[in-house]
Amino acid sequence: MTILYCDCFSGISGDMFLAALLDAGLPPDYLTEQLRKLGLDEFEGLDVRKVQRGALQAALLELYIHPHGEHDHAAHDHHAHQRGLSDIRALIQASTLSSRVQQTSLTIFEKLAQAEAKVHGVTPDEVHFHEVGAVDSILDIVGAAVGLEYFDVQAVYASPLPLGSGEVHTQHGTLPIPAPAALELMRMAQAPLRACNATVELVTPTGAAILAALATFEQPEMRLLRTGTGSGKRDLPWPNILRVLIGDVAEMCQTHVEIETNVDDMNPQVLGHTMTRLLQTGALDVYFTPIYMKKNRPATRISVIARSEDEETLSGILLRETSTLGVRITALRRREAQRQVCTVATRFGEIPLKLKIIDGKVVQAAPEYDACVRAAEQHQVPLTQVMQEAMLQAHTCMFDAVPPTAR
Repeated sequence: MTILYCDCFSGISGDMFLAALLDAGLPPDYLTEQLRKLGLDEFEGLDVRKVQRGALQAALLELYIHPHGEHDHAAHDHHAHQRGLSDIRALIQASTLSSRVQQTSLTIFEKLAQAEAKVHGVTPDEVHFHEVGAVDSILDIVGAAVGLEYFDVQAVYASPLPLGSGEVHTQHGTLPIPAPAALELMRMAQAPLRACNATVELVTPTGAAILAALATFEQPEMRLLRTGTGSGKRDLPWPNILRVLIGDVAEMCQTHVEIETNVDDMNPQVLGHTMTRLLQTGALDVYFTPIYMKKNRPATRISVIARSEDEETLSGILLRETSTLGVRITALRRREAQRQVCTVATRFGEIPLKLKIIDGKVVQAAPEYDACVRAAEQHQVPLTQVMQEAMLQAHTCMFDAVPPTAR
């Protein structure tokens, strides 16, 4: 699964995010071709070039737009491009962009409309976008959706955002920084904020909307494949950049948790029942450790290894079935070998074998314990004899378990 992390060192804006995607490998010609599917006559093209921001190099994006049919690369007339949410929705849905790009773009705009509606006291459909509704910002948001589809990004993550202070001049007049819509988007996303002495706008409504619609604010574990650095328009005392990190989560690495609690005041007979309940409900492993607690009381530590999605259910079992008042939960990463089960014929009947496979090779085989117990009881022979017989026949299925390309 491909994931993307936004390192918002100097905040985020729509053009910084798109510039970072271009720097990471999104082809400018492909992006231009996709943006033309919007059918916006004002859009002439784009240019991306390297600039120096402090000691660092970054990509700077320029969108070329000619409002009113007159070419003007120096400034964009935002007044002429005010659009409501319904206008933008119709524009995107009428395009020939892929359904995924359309849906991502609309999700971002609808999140933005909710924020604008909240701060201005109107409904989302009554919102008329000014700066954000201008053609360049529509292109930023749709371009971001195009880039995410191009890299097949399945999940977006982000760092804490710089808060800043000061004022910004908008179509609504002078407003405090962060702009009210950007601040509302941060609240909607429950974004973590960090103190910053900047007196310029670092997080724009467009940038905040992208994160509020798509991002989880935490650092992911990933295998890094690409990086991109996008530049802001301003020169600041620090590098005014946004970095994106693109990578994947290895399929063999599954997220697990360890759930633990200590008990010193319950009948030990209940522990056996609790273990059975946990294993039946999805725990991968349950074990007890004898310990001493306060006042030198003999006690038991209950440890449960489980998949992350089973955390709530299994924690509930511990809270209900034992005397504990709380459990400890630790996130784990578990690397697993491939496993396969085959059946061998023995003079005591058919016995399943569990095979462990690494890099296409069977490195270990083990007979299924419960099946061996049943066979030993049925034939009145020692358990070890059944297990040895099964291992003697293991070669009959070990070869078949290996893919032909690995032999």
